[in-house]
Amino acid sequence: MKEIDTLLTNNKLWAQNVEKSIPGFFRTLENQHKPKYLWIGCSDSRVPADQLIGVMPGEVFVHRNISNQVINTDINLMCVLQYAVDVLQVKHIIVCGHYGCGGIEAVLQDQTPGLLAHWLENVKDLMERNNTPSLDDMCELNVRLQVRNLALNSIVRRAWDQGQTLYLHGWIYSVSNGLLHDLCITRGGRST
Repeated sequence: MKEIDTLLTNNKLWAQNVEKSIPGFFRTLENQHKPKYLWIGCSDSRVPADQLIGVMPGEVFVHRNISNQVINTDINLMCVLQYAVDVLQVKHIIVCGHYGCGGIEAVLQDQTPGLLAHWLENVKDLMERNNTPSLDDMCELNVRLQVRNLALNSIVRRAWDQGQTLYLHGWIYSVSNGLLHDLCITRGGRST
C-alpha cells in the first residue's frame, strides 16, 4: 500500500508547512467553524474548492456530487444546505461547474448507465430543450439550471423571507487554464 502511505506522508508535510507558515493555525481552526461560503461543485478531482479560491480549511463549506447537481430529493445535499443556511448562516452559495465535465459529456453521448442516468435526468431534459448544444455550452447551462433550482428551494426561500443575507452565484472552472468564470447570474436578497 505504498500509494496510501505516500498520501499520509504528504498530509504530514502539509500540516507541518501550514503550522510553520501560520503558527497555531490548527488550534484556531479547531475552535471555530464559521465559513461564509457554501460551495456546491462537481466531484471531479481536478476541481478542489478551497485551492481554486485561495482559502484555507474552515473558510468554505463544501458539497460535491457528479455534475454539481441541486436536486431537492438528494437528502445529502438538502442536509448540507440546511446546515449551511440555518446553522452556519453562510452569506454566499456558489454553484461551480467545470468545462469538460464527464457527467455532462456522458449525457451528450447517451452513455449514462444505471443510477447515473437517473441522477443526470434533469441534465438530459436540459439538453433536449436546448437542441443539444456543445459540451462547454451544456456545462454552463447546467450551472445556470442548478442556481435556478437553488433559488426555488424552500430552505433558500425561507432564509430570504426571514431577511437573511444570502447570495447565490453561478461559476464555471476551466481545467485547461485554472481560471474561474462568473456566469453573472448572482441572485440574492429577499424572495420574489
